[in-house]
Amino acid sequence: MPENEPWEYSLYIPPRPPRRHRQPPYPPPHPDDARADGLVDVAELLAAELVSNAVRHTKGPAGLRVRWSPPGTPRIGAWDADPEPPQPPGPFAAEDESEGGRGLALVRACADVWGWQPLARDGSRGKYVWCELGAA
Repeated sequence: MPENEPWEYSLYIPPRPPRRHRQPPYPPPHPDDARADGLVDVAELLAAELVSNAVRHTKGPAGLRVRWSPPGTPRIGAWDADPEPPQPPGPFAAEDESEGGRGLALVRACADVWGWQPLARDGSRGKYVWCELGAA
């Protein structure tokens, strides 16, 4: 994959009953210079958190989108069928051993910027939660 050309990867996740401890999909490989900076590890963590929230909090379909455009700003987002805004992230506490509630706190702590937007397409409603990482 050439470093100087943009790319996008999307994964559609059909609706299904929620399952616990399911490993989420990860984004495709990034340019080698991003790997050297540790950006891939952070991108994988944030993709996992965003898509697991989308799957956990909706009964409809969900999806993952990872985009990279030169000069090197990755954008990771997940969409789902629930139109309700995401719960604001609380403070992140590494010693917290609960199974839930840390996803957006991790996103806020690791991403340079994050946000969400409502979606409406063909009469369906939902939301898109996204984050961006610093230049690679």
